[in-house]
Amino acid sequence: MDKAVLFRHFSDMVPEISPIPSYQLYGEKRGFPDVLHIERIVDRAAGLDWKIGPHRHLHLHQLFLLLSGEITLSIDGESQAVMTPALLNIPRGCVHGFRFSAGTEGYVLTLPVEEFGDLFGEDSETAMPASRFFVAVPRTAAQMLFADLAQEHSASRPYRKTRLRALAMLVLCNAFSTADHADDDAIPRPDRRDPRIGRFEALIEKHHRQHWAVSDYARELAMSPRHLSRLCTALTGLSAMALIEGYRIREACRMLVYTRMSVSSVAFSLGFDEASYFSRSFQRNTGLSPSAYRARFEA
Repeated sequence: MDKAVLFRHFSDMVPEISPIPSYQLYGEKRGFPDVLHIERIVDRAAGLDWKIGPHRHLHLHQLFLLLSGEITLSIDGESQAVMTPALLNIPRGCVHGFRFSAGTEGYVLTLPVEEFGDLFGEDSETAMPASRFFVAVPRTAAQMLFADLAQEHSASRPYRKTRLRALAMLVLCNAFSTADHADDDAIPRPDRRDPRIGRFEALIEKHHRQHWAVSDYARELAMSPRHLSRLCTALTGLSAMALIEGYRIREACRMLVYTRMSVSSVAFSLGFDEASYFSRSFQRNTGLSPSAYRARFEA
């Protein structure tokens, strides 16, 4: 199916001056109301004509259990069909949108990242699988776990918050174990979870538009620029500068696909002083000019 037909028609949500839509839950901008949220796909999608436009959640992690139906997913600019049953892990910040067939069955679990440091904290043993988008075939127990969590969420029992946290952590650990088993590359490597890399990545997310140099990040991390670069290369295979540039290029790709912003507007939004410099940097990293990259999704 054509990406433009499925997803670009939501572009009225993102005028020229606006970034990619960011919500708490889809279409909502109020603060997160609970320790977590879980709902059936029908509860959210049926009222939207079974289409959910491209958006992202900057502080929320989502896990979808899709049990039946025909689903087309857009994830960070790529469109793919999802065969059910399926588990979809959507880390915070990933741009995603859906088209569901009418009557699609399943659940979506939404977790505020700050509320679940045991799962998403930089020192957590689940930090790496949590940070990866993946699609996996669920185990038999997954449906029961989601159903139990949904039932607990709608009840008003003593110790509700603690019960919900425990069940949610069990659901996520089950999903991560499923993905690990299906794909050896998904198994987290202890060295990659070094907390210093997590702090560096958090600083990039916060300051990339200010064009911080490696020395600025190193100063915040209380180490020398040379030490930071060596650490990044040893643990990720990429230099500190490559990690910084890679983050900005990923953001540029998302904006080019999901917004109407001009190439110049994308460049300035990401902190580039000149659109021509942005275009050279983008082409060096992707092999395409920004306009050519966008055209791939408009054909």
